[in-house]
Amino acid sequence: MDLNHLEDLTQMDPENMLAEIDGLPEQLETAWNLGLSQSLPQMSPVNLMIVAGMGGSAIGGDLLAGVVTDRSPVPVIVQRDYGLPAYANSRETLAVISSHSGNTEESLSALEAALQNHCQIVAIATGGELKQRADAAGIPCWTFEHAGQPRAAVGFSFGLLLALMVRLGLVSDPSEEVNEAIRGMREQKEFLTASMPVHQNPAKRMAGQMVGRDVTIFGAGHLAPAARRWKTQINELAKAQAAFESLPEADHNTLAGSCNPEKVLEMAFKVFLQSESDHPRNTLRSNLTRQSFMQQGISTDFYRAAGDSRIAQMWSAVQFGDYAAYYLALAYDTDPTAIAPISDLKQKMSR
Repeated sequence: MDLNHLEDLTQMDPENMLAEIDGLPEQLETAWNLGLSQSLPQMSPVNLMIVAGMGGSAIGGDLLAGVVTDRSPVPVIVQRDYGLPAYANSRETLAVISSHSGNTEESLSALEAALQNHCQIVAIATGGELKQRADAAGIPCWTFEHAGQPRAAVGFSFGLLLALMVRLGLVSDPSEEVNEAIRGMREQKEFLTASMPVHQNPAKRMAGQMVGRDVTIFGAGHLAPAARRWKTQINELAKAQAAFESLPEADHNTLAGSCNPEKVLEMAFKVFLQSESDHPRNTLRSNLTRQSFMQQGISTDFYRAAGDSRIAQMWSAVQFGDYAAYYLALAYDTDPTAIAPISDLKQKMSR
């Protein structure tokens, strides 16, 4: 599809994934306000918070950890697996079980482990089995309304978690930063939306560079989980392979992988996420790493996250990546919503 002529998207995007991406600022705003108003019983102090979820429900935990690491007195760990780690074994652990549908088997397994280990628990879902089990056990379950794909509910999977940490007194009120993120996404959206032509739309131009290439996204600090989000959106929207890397770790291994195999590297494309809040040494590393790849003949580009706060910067990067992945799907003449291989695997697992 020609990205300059997107007047009629109904055939390529029948479930209107574009509306989900366009509505991301409003979704984050709704989720934040909902989290501040949900029922929450008195809870005892915790020294560990585990977010158990998969896919679009887990990425919210990654984004949360990325922005509270310098302000939370307790670690935030994301569990993408069955059960829980052995150290999550008392009421000093808060297990947040997150499942968009409420029926994710890994998340339900984590719930059972949290119950057995006497953890404090909060469930987050649109309904399903998770809500039923939480209600039966007297566990608070924060529900939200969202009929689309889990990956399109990233505002909920992050905003509710951040509000929960505020409600528990684990972080100070970041309302100004959240509002800055919402304003920033609304402003950035004007340049990224489908009606904006390629020469004025940086997300469309980024997608154009990705076509036919093996994409890797690099990010440091709070932008490392944003890099992961770019990777998963390229996978699920464009049905294309992609990877993500964290700096400075990538400079201790990935940087050396720029020689072989030559045919693969000829098709490589490296994108670097950067912001004003990056550690100065990571800013230098990002620039030098990009230069090193270019010297090896590997194509690169960068995205400079907007905003003064880490929350605003992270969300500007998430929004930009969602649009870029969407336009990459269209460039490949691919429905950005359907995920047949994942759906097929879930059906086989259920049998």
